[in-house]
Amino acid sequence: MSLEAVYLSTGNLDFEQFRVFLEKACGILLGENKQYLVSSRLNKLMEQQGIKSLGELIQRIQAQPRSGLREQVVDAMTTNETLWFRDTYPFEVLKNKVLPEMIKASPGQRLKIWSAACSSGQEPYSLSMSIDEFERTNMGQLKSGVQIVATDLSGTMLTNCKSGEYDSLAIGRGLSPERLQRFFDVKTPGRWAIKAPIKNRVEFRSFNLLDSYASLGKFDIVFCRNVLIYFSAEVKKDILLRIHSTLKPGGYLFLGASEALNGLPDHYQMVQCSPGIIYQTK
Repeated sequence: MSLEAVYLSTGNLDFEQFRVFLEKACGILLGENKQYLVSSRLNKLMEQQGIKSLGELIQRIQAQPRSGLREQVVDAMTTNETLWFRDTYPFEVLKNKVLPEMIKASPGQRLKIWSAACSSGQEPYSLSMSIDEFERTNMGQLKSGVQIVATDLSGTMLTNCKSGEYDSLAIGRGLSPERLQRFFDVKTPGRWAIKAPIKNRVEFRSFNLLDSYASLGKFDIVFCRNVLIYFSAEVKKDILLRIHSTLKPGGYLFLGASEALNGLPDHYQMVQCSPGIIYQTK
């Protein structure tokens, strides 16, 4: 029986249970009309486990908390493909405005960037490539280098990220031929591996945005792009406040092109970059 058929036979009660579970587990607030998304993401897993309804799935997770099923479900629901140099302007703003500004304010200081909810790794590796491009045209300015910490909730995604290998489908999502040639080595036909200097600048960690931020340390720059749209207004505000606590004074926050920081005037100020908007801590 397909999940679509299951929905018809059980009504919305199981889906409501699942919505509550997912929000508690990772903060994602599913819309009331997102049954199709749950179906497409969980159909295969539920068939493999012999589970016939979302209600049964929740019961199994509660009865067997150490089985790994909870992690598999969250993994399936939070895994998203992304693009290289998504929206372009954040990486140009980083190179042309933010890095020169920070180098001038604190020459010789090692900079630290957090890529939150890094998904399949394109964002942190795009950041690392941007750092390399900046260094090529500004020799000796980043004397102490840059560390990039990339986090995600999905263990599967992090394993893939750490390998630094991508197939032709992933490579085709926003990566120019020039950057492919400069920053990648051919691994096998149709598969490329990121070169060591770009890969070694990035440290991947497992992290839930709902957990304590104490272990992360302090950052000069945070990229938290295209993830806050999945949270309720209350959770979004809480995350933005916690991100503020990780940013050094004068640090910058980059959000997604369709995301805006409304409120929190005591914590962030908007900076117009033409194109794009970023936010600086007060």
